[in-house]
Amino acid sequence: MRPDSQLWEGMLAHLKAHQQTLCRQWFEEVEPLGIDGGVLRLRTRTDIHRDYLRKQCADGFNDAARTVSKHLLSVLFLGPEDALPAPTAKRPGEGESVAGGLPPAARNGQHGAPGEGRNGPGVRVDGMEMKVSAGGGANGHAGAPKWELAGTRRESGTDSLVINPDYSFENFIVGPTNRLAHAAAMAVANNPGRSYNPYFVHGGVGLGKTHLLQAICLRIKEQHPQTRIFYTSCEGFMTQFMDAVQAGEMTAFRHRFRDVDLLIIDDIHFLAKRDRTQEEFFHTFNSLYQSHRQIVLSSDAPPEEIPDLEDRLVSRFKWGLVTSVTPPCYETRVEILKNKARMRGMELSDDVACLIASRIDANIRELEGAIVKLQVMASVEKRAIDIPMAAAALGDETIKGEKRVQIQTIIGAVTEFYGVKMTDLQSQRRQRSIALPRQVCMYLARRNTRFSLEEIGGYFGGRDHTTVMHAVKTVEDRCSVDLSFNRVVSSLESQVQVGTV
Repeated sequence: MRPDSQLWEGMLAHLKAHQQTLCRQWFEEVEPLGIDGGVLRLRTRTDIHRDYLRKQCADGFNDAARTVSKHLLSVLFLGPEDALPAPTAKRPGEGESVAGGLPPAARNGQHGAPGEGRNGPGVRVDGMEMKVSAGGGANGHAGAPKWELAGTRRESGTDSLVINPDYSFENFIVGPTNRLAHAAAMAVANNPGRSYNPYFVHGGVGLGKTHLLQAICLRIKEQHPQTRIFYTSCEGFMTQFMDAVQAGEMTAFRHRFRDVDLLIIDDIHFLAKRDRTQEEFFHTFNSLYQSHRQIVLSSDAPPEEIPDLEDRLVSRFKWGLVTSVTPPCYETRVEILKNKARMRGMELSDDVACLIASRIDANIRELEGAIVKLQVMASVEKRAIDIPMAAAALGDETIKGEKRVQIQTIIGAVTEFYGVKMTDLQSQRRQRSIALPRQVCMYLARRNTRFSLEEIGGYFGGRDHTTVMHAVKTVEDRCSVDLSFNRVVSSLESQVQVGTV
């Protein structure tokens, strides 16, 4: 095995052991290209992956490289079309290192960390100049050349936001609360500038708006790599506008935002009360729209409900398609949890996913936070993720609540309220007078006990876990639209919890 491949495998193992939250399944697709001048070159499958690693993972990868190699190595990320830097010239008498392919300078404690070299010849990588200098070593001796990615230290806020490769359409879980938004986003990505322009998606925090925006970017880049995309936040647009005004660089600012094929702005509602910025965005919108360039916007409210937004902008935002995303239903939350876990190299059982989904119903970010917490707990405790671990991850209060309530208490309260017998609930009868109390029992058991889906189903005539999942969803949905039924279920839940120990 080549030294760089051996080092790369060691780095992956180190990252999985010590930086679980950083790891993604697609890290396995990264290809090591060798070590030169104290720099490990890594080739990614797409430019999106390269940019993500550069911005989000550089520190973690550099730490892994230095820990595994026990030398002061740095990591250089290259896209599929990026040229390799010119090889470092060896001084007379120097041969290939036997210490894992490291140059002699690295073996002596010298290294070429990015950003140190300032002079010397350079090569082009991803449109940026990579300079190399024969800078001195730690003690003033001539050491290994030092690489610098010229152009990576641009002014804050002038770059397009980084796109997460995980936020693809393939990883977006479609449910009844986001189906239209997803279908419209797919249409925009497959036919930009013509299907829905602008595409405006709104909804609460953590419901998948950003995922859809980035999925559009990923799909268009995949199908049309030369497409010019600018993806930023509304705050980024405002900051760059104010900086351009102060510096007298409005021409450059307008070129940056208007000479693109796709402009995506997240959280456009922050334009509220920004008169000068609204004026500039109005002209930017017109320029792009008249040129049939695609505009994609997200907001926490529909256009007409954004306070202090000019009527002419409200009108333009509604020229295309306005769609919404709302909190995911129970079954969608279960699938989201499983998918988020898979992307991190984890496997969640149905029981664990259903437990978390029954407890967290606010937004997707909280679901992902629970996955991260479970990942860390599993690593620390060095055991598989199970129901007790999931309960602990959700908080002590949940654990206590689950310990107190017995399933027989739930069955007793429900049968007394509905006037049915336990044998009726365990029978195969499907009359509404029997099916509804049975579903309420399953719902309360799922929320208030540690029993698995199979165990709960077993109490009610040996039904399988999908029947229990359907019962939970049915009760949840009815509670959301039927206030009287919601009060009944809440009252029964309070009743089974009062007086238990």
